[in-house]
Amino acid sequence: MYKCAIIGVSGGRAHGLAEAYEHVRRGKLAAISSRQQDKLDAFGEKFGVDARYTDYREMFAVEKPDLVHVNTPPTVRLEIMEAAEAAGIPSLVVEKPLACQGEDFMAIREFAARSSVKISINHQLHFHPRRMALQHLVQEGKIGDIRSIEASARMNLAYQGTHSLQAIGAFLPDARPISVFGQVSGAAGLQETRGQHYAPDQSLAAIAYDNGVHATLQCGANAPRVRRDDDRIHTHKRIVVHGSRGYVQWPMWSWETFVDGVYDSGTHEYPEEDILGQAGLTEAMFDWLEDDGAIHPLNLDLALQDFNVVLGMYMSALNHAVVSLPVEPEPDLINKLRQALA
Repeated sequence: MYKCAIIGVSGGRAHGLAEAYEHVRRGKLAAISSRQQDKLDAFGEKFGVDARYTDYREMFAVEKPDLVHVNTPPTVRLEIMEAAEAAGIPSLVVEKPLACQGEDFMAIREFAARSSVKISINHQLHFHPRRMALQHLVQEGKIGDIRSIEASARMNLAYQGTHSLQAIGAFLPDARPISVFGQVSGAAGLQETRGQHYAPDQSLAAIAYDNGVHATLQCGANAPRVRRDDDRIHTHKRIVVHGSRGYVQWPMWSWETFVDGVYDSGTHEYPEEDILGQAGLTEAMFDWLEDDGAIHPLNLDLALQDFNVVLGMYMSALNHAVVSLPVEPEPDLINKLRQALA
């Protein structure tokens, strides 16, 4: 049984991490850390966790967890990665987005090149049972050759856009992005009050992959609704994969397939899928701990590749040009976007 811990227990995201342990077979949530004692105690009481720490470094030293969920703002995640490396913590699951702009991206990339810590990014959608079924259907060639992909989210790039970008990669696991052309608008999401999850309010990008597939990514109010009667901004993620013999669509609360002339569709409850997806992501980390060859599909290297696309989008929007990938990011991109969109 693997010993697991959470850093950062405020908000619904942490509760989702803990609730998933009802479905995790090989791990137990044994310790938690937060700077705020009242939230730490409330969370510990709710989920039956007695080992509580206001200093995560002390938690590392005393508890020596096998897996730590890092539920913190992006600006402190590298610090925690480095502390985990120093303490001999073998694995982390880090919340998205991985970074904010080029400087922290490059620092994390440098850390990844020298670190032995196994790190994945918490895109639990990859392991939702329905989406996994669609991913397998596409990878088995049931819709023929992939022609194009559409992905979208009505939240911005930092909050949910990286989920949609990762979804493209989930359906194209053997392809690599080679260029991006992007446009952005709206500066409200770039303000200091946004909790360090900085991104323009809206974005649109065309991404080319090395296997010839092209994808579009829409984020913000320009993205399509997936439920017309639902005004909640976070409930509208979507991906559609078009192939030579059909298509699959996952619009967060439902699904569609059209394969060899046969149409099928259905609905599911997203929260139920989400808990199972979180549990599946965690179990896949245990697989990786047990076997170096069982590399997690949400591993840090792939997350760095995805965030390089985001940086390329920003540079494309600022410079009005197609950007070849991978790209070395320009400095101070968030401030440049603030100035350009003010």
